[in-house]
Amino acid sequence: MGQDTPGLSGVTRRRRRLSDEETGQRMLGAAIDMVSRAGLTVSLEHISFEDVIREAGVARSAVYRRWPYKDLFFSDLLRELARSATPATDARGEAAVELVRRVAREHLDWLRTEDLRRALLAELVRQGARQDFDTLHGSTEWRTYIALHATFLSLEDGDLRDDVRDALAQSERGFVDRISRSWQHLAELLGYRLRPELNATFETLAGLVLASMRGLAVTALSTPDIATAHLRARPFGATEDAEWSQTALAVASIAFAFLEPDPSVAWDDTRIERTRQALESPVSD
Repeated sequence: MGQDTPGLSGVTRRRRRLSDEETGQRMLGAAIDMVSRAGLTVSLEHISFEDVIREAGVARSAVYRRWPYKDLFFSDLLRELARSATPATDARGEAAVELVRRVAREHLDWLRTEDLRRALLAELVRQGARQDFDTLHGSTEWRTYIALHATFLSLEDGDLRDDVRDALAQSERGFVDRISRSWQHLAELLGYRLRPELNATFETLAGLVLASMRGLAVTALSTPDIATAHLRARPFGATEDAEWSQTALAVASIAFAFLEPDPSVAWDDTRIERTRQALESPVSD
C-alpha cells in the first residue's frame, strides 16, 4: 500500500506503489546483499525474512502478495544466488594478471634458455597459486559458492533442484573458461604447449587446477595449517630454494604434467623483444 510522504510544499502526497516486479527485485537484491556481507551457510535459516523486508524498504503486504509463503521467497532467492554465483572474487583477475607481468618483467633474462624459461614458469606458478589460494580462502563469495553446492545436494528432486543445478553448472563453465584462457595466455607467452599425447585442452588443465585448489581450501577450513604450511624446496627446475605452499606444489605438478616447450617457437632476439613488449604494454580489456 502506498504511504503518505511530505512534499516540498508541505502537502503530503502518495508514494508510488511498487509493481510486483519491482518488489521482487528489491527483496531479492536486499537478500543477496545480506548474503554477500555475511556469507551463506548450508541453509538459508540465518536470513530473516522480516530483516529482508526492512532492508528492501518495501511494504509487507506487497511482499506477501508476491510470496504468500516464506518458502516460496527462499526458493526464488536460492535460484537467484545460483545464477549470480561466483567461485571467488578476482581469482585470475587483474591482481593475478599483474603478478604474472611483474614477475616475468623481473626475469626477462630467463627467456633466453629453455631451462630458465621452465624456471620462470615454475616461479610464476609458485607465486600465482599462493595468491589465488589466499583470494579463494578468504573470499565470502567462495564460501557462499561452496554452500550453494552443499545446499543443492540436500534439495529434493524437482524444478528447484533442476534450476539450481543448471545455474551452478553455467557459473562453473564460465569460471573454468576464464581460468583456461589465463593458462593458455601464460603458456603461449613462455613458448609452451599442451602435451599432444594427452589429447587434452586448457579447460581440462583449468578444471584440475581448480579442483585441487578448492579441495585444499575446503580442507583448510577445518585444518588451518594447510593454508600456512610451506616447504623450502627447489622443484620443477627452479633456480634456487624458495617457500612453496602446498597449493603451489599441487598446481605446478598439474601444470608441468600438461605443458611442454613448444618446438615450433624459436627464441631469437625478435621473439624475446616481442615478449618483453607484451609484458610492458597496457593490459587490453
